[in-house]
Amino acid sequence: MPPAPPPVVTPPGDAAGAGTATRRLPDVAPADCRPAALAGDLRVSLTHAVRRLRMERSSERITDGQYAVLAALSNRGPMTPTALAEDQHVQPPPMTRTVNALVEAGLVRRDEHPTDRRQVLVHITEAGQAEVRETRRRRNEWLARRLATLDPAEREVLAQASVILRTVIAP
Repeated sequence: MPPAPPPVVTPPGDAAGAGTATRRLPDVAPADCRPAALAGDLRVSLTHAVRRLRMERSSERITDGQYAVLAALSNRGPMTPTALAEDQHVQPPPMTRTVNALVEAGLVRRDEHPTDRRQVLVHITEAGQAEVRETRRRRNEWLARRLATLDPAEREVLAQASVILRTVIAP
């Protein structure tokens, strides 16, 4: 005997089920909800999602690592190369190469440190900010198009999952 079909999910606020039928949410076995199994599944799903989102960028002229540095500078402001290396979890020599490439591309600039003449501060330029804005716009647009294909109930589940994931990754 075949397994029973999963329940039909109705849009939020439609307790009576009088709305139009929506796609069925997938069945999830209780074993798949155990922490170890769920951790493995989520890790793979999140990794694939991040890889796909990274494909959406403003240009092919910068690497993912270079974009990450631009985004860090955009979000947190000027930083020393050492602070950037720590922020990006890399050693200083590769960060120096990354910063050099971004300076050459006109996406960042080095300025004198205001209190320590031995240091420099790396600032994002307007061209770098434009690169970050365009990449974020493309990534959001791609994801919004994909989310628009889902039913309202599926989007609600993802909204709830987003909140839960922020809790999971919080320090």
